[in-house]
Amino acid sequence: MRMTLARKGVFVLCCRRLFAAVSCFALLGASVRPAGADEPLAVRLFDTGDSSLVPLPPDALANKDNWTLLPEDEARHNFAGDAVISNGKLAVVFRKKGRGAEVHAVTPGGLAMRAELVPLFLQDPLHLSPIHVTVGPGGMVKGPKLLPLAVSPTVALVAVEIVENNPGVVVVDAVFSTIEGKRLQFRCELKLGQVFVQTQPRSINTGLQVVAPCRFAVLPDFFADDIVVDAAETAVSEAELPSEHFLLHLLGEGEAIVMAVWHPAQDDVRVTLSGQGASRAITSSEIHYAPEGKAWVAVINGPGTWHRRDITGEEAGKIIDLDWKAPCLAHWRVDWRRADKLTDSWEMLTQSPDGQYVKHGWYGQPESFGNDDWLREERERWTTVLGFFMYPCWLDRQGAGHLQPLKKGVRFQGPALIYPINRLEATPLEQFTVVDIMRATLGIGPCEYILDVEGQKKTFQGRPTCASRTILDGIYASKQQKQQREVVEKTLDEVLAFVRHIRGRIEDYIVFGHEVGAYLEEQKRAQPQLAGLVTEMQETTGRIDNYVARRKNAIKTPEYASGLVAEFRRTLIDYEGADALAKCKRITAALVDIGGNQDELVGECRMVVKILRQQAALAMAGDPRAAQVGSEVRRRTQQMLRNPTSYEAPRH
Repeated sequence: MRMTLARKGVFVLCCRRLFAAVSCFALLGASVRPAGADEPLAVRLFDTGDSSLVPLPPDALANKDNWTLLPEDEARHNFAGDAVISNGKLAVVFRKKGRGAEVHAVTPGGLAMRAELVPLFLQDPLHLSPIHVTVGPGGMVKGPKLLPLAVSPTVALVAVEIVENNPGVVVVDAVFSTIEGKRLQFRCELKLGQVFVQTQPRSINTGLQVVAPCRFAVLPDFFADDIVVDAAETAVSEAELPSEHFLLHLLGEGEAIVMAVWHPAQDDVRVTLSGQGASRAITSSEIHYAPEGKAWVAVINGPGTWHRRDITGEEAGKIIDLDWKAPCLAHWRVDWRRADKLTDSWEMLTQSPDGQYVKHGWYGQPESFGNDDWLREERERWTTVLGFFMYPCWLDRQGAGHLQPLKKGVRFQGPALIYPINRLEATPLEQFTVVDIMRATLGIGPCEYILDVEGQKKTFQGRPTCASRTILDGIYASKQQKQQREVVEKTLDEVLAFVRHIRGRIEDYIVFGHEVGAYLEEQKRAQPQLAGLVTEMQETTGRIDNYVARRKNAIKTPEYASGLVAEFRRTLIDYEGADALAKCKRITAALVDIGGNQDELVGECRMVVKILRQQAALAMAGDPRAAQVGSEVRRRTQQMLRNPTSYEAPRH
């Protein structure tokens, strides 16, 4: 399906604005010195003269008096000490006694180490012949998945070879040796104004380990709810997560986010865990390079970059004033932990100076809460499934954060995480969000595919049954049916189109449930060791049929709805009897009953598919053997969630 010109234009315009903003900031950075800075914002390459046994502390990175600044375009240099690339935002250090690239970011207290990037040689433990893959649309790798690989870690830096060295960009090839004596070479690139490092393999290394210890790792999901891995609740030492191009390490207590981006996506990303109790942590993530692939590691840095608040069951319905203020105006996402251990992802409202609350769309533009029939004052909202509720997360006029856990429908309990998912028009140029990093690293084409701009589009046909009832009852109450015959005819066409459209979507969900259920049954027979995980997903999938059965009598049949409209045309179009309004109301009320139940049902079906999507990812994290099943279920769920009707409440 082709993207509409209007939608594509919005996407391209937003990307161009972002790139223009980043480029503008980078150019300004070349000539502007921030207060207290000891160097211009340009990319520079240093030789420290001496090699450090440990990662460089902030004072060593700040004091460069004994370092040698390599002249522009110098490409031949034998480093006496450690190599350091700096652009005023990041410093990337290659220590002779290190095992990778150490990424430091600017903080109020100086440069602080945020991540270590270690090249890996991932080898097939069974020594099978190479597996051939091809790259399909959007960079998705097609073909057999690789088996779990053994890791051959690096132990020492052998050499740093300069590829490019100028104020706009520094590129080096770092060569490491492994414990087995193999030589791994990977290329690192740092440009002016960037908050990310680009890497790519240059030898036999096929993986990159991002060492950034944290309790929480997040896989942002632009279609449904995020996947949150909490080290405190993950007992395994290694977990496979869906390969969806990005992974966030939420560092410390809110001071930084390390974001890994890779393209094309080949194998699932692996995270390693260690420690016990409160000290348990996700120690690193491992990314497998695809052929001709690249990986980027970004640091979104600064106090309050992300925030955590533990929610108790007793706080349902209560307003919680957070001890956190958003460092900038942006599109902030809240990942609520549900009582069933799944995640509910919501975007925070922002309060405008006049006191009104604004919900922003994916491209930074303000949008209403939803359709006109569910607009309410203040933060009150209505959606299918949840009914009426107070929107549970927002920023006030001063940027302070507030939460109000839902009181009914879905219960939140456990850590709620807040992070910047996207920028708004008012977001400062020097601030970066998750989508900013994605666009800046991958470019417009892959972003368009990954965000699935066309698939995000809501579909709508006809006129809702409630709105149609208002029109028809109003005409017949004022006895204007003959004068307004054209309006009556059009409204009947529209209400039937609406009922059929929602019914068609419901039928699609039913087919999806049966097909996925059959697939899971096949997998349970083929892999009995996964019976527990597969059965859990089957039970979730079966809830679609349960919801349909519960509302079957209320939604009637498509023929019944068509019959009501036909009856209206046959008996009421020109009818002016005393009981005309009563007859009109009987039919419109029946249509509203059908429409309301269909709306609720389509929302319930979507909820099931979103839950199934999360369960598939969590199954992979809990048992690496479930990777293939989990990936296939997630692929199918994304296809089903595409092009939702507005009554599915795809964005709450």
